[in-house]
Amino acid sequence: MTPSRPPVPERRSGRYSVFAIARQAMSLHSDWGRAWGSPQPRDRYKVVVVGAGGHGLATAYYLGKNFGITDIAILEKGWLGGGNTGRNTTIIRSNYLQDPSAAIYNKSLQLYETLSQDLNYNVMFSPRGLIMLAQTEHEVRGYKRTAIANHLQGVSTRWIDAAEVKRLVPIMNIDGPRYPVLGGLYQERGGTARHDAVAWGYARACSNMGMHILQNCEVTGIDTTGGQVRGVTTTRGTIGCDKLAIVVAGHSSVLAEMAGFRLPIESLALQALVSEPIKPCMDVVVMANTVHGYLSQSDKGEMVIGGGTDGFVNYTQRGSWHHVQETVRALIETFPMLSRLKMLRQWGGIVDMTGDRSPILSTTPVEGIFVNCGWGTGGFKAIPGSGWAMAELVAKGAPGPLAAAFGLNRFAEGRFIDESVAAGVAH
Repeated sequence: MTPSRPPVPERRSGRYSVFAIARQAMSLHSDWGRAWGSPQPRDRYKVVVVGAGGHGLATAYYLGKNFGITDIAILEKGWLGGGNTGRNTTIIRSNYLQDPSAAIYNKSLQLYETLSQDLNYNVMFSPRGLIMLAQTEHEVRGYKRTAIANHLQGVSTRWIDAAEVKRLVPIMNIDGPRYPVLGGLYQERGGTARHDAVAWGYARACSNMGMHILQNCEVTGIDTTGGQVRGVTTTRGTIGCDKLAIVVAGHSSVLAEMAGFRLPIESLALQALVSEPIKPCMDVVVMANTVHGYLSQSDKGEMVIGGGTDGFVNYTQRGSWHHVQETVRALIETFPMLSRLKMLRQWGGIVDMTGDRSPILSTTPVEGIFVNCGWGTGGFKAIPGSGWAMAELVAKGAPGPLAAAFGLNRFAEGRFIDESVAAGVAH
């Protein structure tokens, strides 16, 4: 029998630079290392993070960067970034009304602004500006209030009138018969980023720090002997851990049940679609909450269109004709040119909704288990700030300033962080 050879360590990708590109050109770019590894799971890790989406990967990255904890396994039941991280409309903003929300989303925006340099990976952050349209007098009052609150919070936003909205977005019809545009809340620092690249950049950085990213590794059970987490059972074997971070968005309640406690969240499908690509015609992001639709143009020329959630709890990742009709019908009045475009593709993502439409970053009834969920429709924009705050929570065992207000205890104490009033919609 031929003796088995020890596994050959995977070559890491190294630092990306113009010099690396020139050097790799000599071998016709055939010598690049893998962006992240595909290791076999070990028996035990100091920290196990369940969920290799943006939030889970960011949690692991900042555990390594800020606290020096790299003995980490990041478990993903499917493929990396295949959940909500790859299924959203890529909007980034921090113009929230409540103080705790504004703080964590603004931290996230600040991290996004330098994320490509930090990760040595181009996440294609585009601070093109974002307008939240006011199409009723109620929205005018609400957004002016938010602009004042943002000023006090140190978040840069301003109220603009209808004429400036039209100047920024010439394709818009501001004189619609039902919902004319009365102005908007404008955040110049807002914008978009490439959703896949955010996950890939964090994954590459985590792998380069020696963390294990384990794909196709579904958690099927959680060992909580004696009220303390001991490890998880997966489709790739049993993995022990000292601490467990549950960062799985809409499936958070499923894993919480495995651990023996419940979470106050509902899981709903949020749908979106993109049009066929066209020439550049819109260089800002527009959110229209009265008609409930939001719109931006991708770098490929597609019009990226988002709408509302399904009206019932579900775990589907498919789109439906009903939402295509409702979302596009609502937007056509404000953007008449959309009526001439063909739909290219449509999809759904599973969002996790709390009663106050704000997230949960918290310890749990089981010692050593921490949960990060409840981001609803605001998950992508929060990825860096969420990971930063969650890493501090896991490392120290107690929340830092960013996460302190988002504990599970707020629901028992009636300390809701109601962001539905700021958005002007139910989520």
